[in-house]
Amino acid sequence: MGAIETSGLTKRFGESVLAVDDLDLTVEEGEIFGFLGPNGAGKSTTINILLDFTQPTEGSASVLGKDCQRESRAIRERIGILPEGFGVYERLTAIEHLQHAISVKGTDEDPDALVDRVGLDADDARRPAGDYSTGMRQRLALAIALVGDPDLLMLDEPSSGLDPKGMQEIREIIREEADDGTTVFFSSHILPEVEAVCDRVGIMNEGQLATVDSLESLRDESGTAQVEFEVEAVPESLALDDIDGVRGVTVGDSRITVTCADPTVKIEVIRAVDRQATIRDVLSEETSLEELFNRYTGGAIQTESETGSGSGSDDGTEEVVA
Repeated sequence: MGAIETSGLTKRFGESVLAVDDLDLTVEEGEIFGFLGPNGAGKSTTINILLDFTQPTEGSASVLGKDCQRESRAIRERIGILPEGFGVYERLTAIEHLQHAISVKGTDEDPDALVDRVGLDADDARRPAGDYSTGMRQRLALAIALVGDPDLLMLDEPSSGLDPKGMQEIREIIREEADDGTTVFFSSHILPEVEAVCDRVGIMNEGQLATVDSLESLRDESGTAQVEFEVEAVPESLALDDIDGVRGVTVGDSRITVTCADPTVKIEVIRAVDRQATIRDVLSEETSLEELFNRYTGGAIQTESETGSGSGSDDGTEEVVA
């Protein structure tokens, strides 16, 4: 049995909005699973159903073997949640937030140890959280999610507001949790972050699961490859589009980037460029998660700066919050 399972999961808002359409999804125990999709894809609605913040129209969903609607209390005792747009009690310190979470979970954890683990300064942890930056609030939210050694971590935009060092620290914590057997399910607009830690990814588009697999398998399936050349000078007339299997050519200052439909085409491309220009360096790259994302959704994922942080859901409806 998977840590998360949905069968025929469907959610309609009124007669005109089909937010989630017949979703069959299994997240295995102990894996790091990235849940992706553009705004309007149905990610937030799916997460809200899993957390029993909203009810499905049809189908079923279970978390850790328990029905999300009938056994939500039992589920919450075993999971840690980092919601997008986490709100603090402004007059309480981080330590007081954690003491409350520890009391609710009925554990005897040390709040100072949790503060230290997520990289929140010990002195800051004793100041009112209303004075915290977005990144500090995010660290506090992660610390709260870790209370009780959860069997499943559900993280929605876990790196929101963090600098690159903070993002790296979050990735390390995610890996540590997975190494200890915790299942990690997270949604993020930051594709390199997903690419760096996930065992598998699922890409939602227009309410449906467009694909789900490991990045390695998705790359093999895509069959694409990219070659980047640094040349002394880009020739005025570059004849590469006529090569069978070349999908696209991008030219910049002393750089030529060629996307191939098949990795076997790369050798012919290299020979063709060598005949037309003096090559200084050649870099062959795997298909990026961004390219795979675009293939399955027909467009680029929006960044946090384009969408705002924690404002509204991804399906055009009012977001349900705990």
